[in-house]
Amino acid sequence: MLYLIVKAAISGVIVAAVSEIARRYPGWGGLVASLPLTSLLAMVWLWRDSGDPARVAELSVGTFWFFLPSIPMFLVLPALLRTNLGFWPSMAISVAGTLALYAVWFWAAPRMGIKL
Repeated sequence: MLYLIVKAAISGVIVAAVSEIARRYPGWGGLVASLPLTSLLAMVWLWRDSGDPARVAELSVGTFWFFLPSIPMFLVLPALLRTNLGFWPSMAISVAGTLALYAVWFWAAPRMGIKL
């Protein structure tokens, strides 16, 4: 239980740090947010929990393939915000679009020979 709390605390500190950096310096916040910190932490936690290099490798490959359908969100969200649609509607549309792309990806990837 303590291990789970430590993992959650470290992950939460990273998210809080990104938001604080972005509040003061949006460009630097974008840089830190773009770092694969969550993925790296997940790989470290998985390695510590399993010691299985094959599982860590699968996580890494899966992360890559699922990153692709998330890319449009980073273009759609700022475009919607610039139209003065509002933060929450823009976020909702961006998230809904990303979820739709994930659904399409779950369907399309295996048909292209990609194991998810």
